[in-house]
Amino acid sequence: MDEVIEGVILDVTPADGEFDRSFLERLGHPVLVCHGPEMGHVCPILKGSCEMVDSAHGVVFQLDLERPQHRSILKRYQEVVSDDTPIVAVVGEGQKAKYGDLLSGVLVWEGEPNAAELDGFAAAVEAVDRSHE
Repeated sequence: MDEVIEGVILDVTPADGEFDRSFLERLGHPVLVCHGPEMGHVCPILKGSCEMVDSAHGVVFQLDLERPQHRSILKRYQEVVSDDTPIVAVVGEGQKAKYGDLLSGVLVWEGEPNAAELDGFAAAVEAVDRSHE
């Protein structure tokens, strides 16, 4: 049987960046990084499932919502993760209003997250882990 690692956070971010992974790791959260599907490929979550999503206790989603496949990926995350798994979408200027329906039910950060936002997200992940003990 596979060991369940508590507090795993999935960072879904373009290949040219990631949020402050070391900050969350210092708080005791292992971080998995996914750079999304390569151009011309379909994300595995849209074809069924994804091991990284299945093991995530929280998701930080930073892919470009202007791309239809990326919007579909975020929607699919909302469908497959448990209702108490925190999902945060990091969006660009104007996207919170433009994609309001898609973003309902997820925490939204406009621009790069600061330490307080990351700390709050880590606390939400920990709260969910404690409720499952």
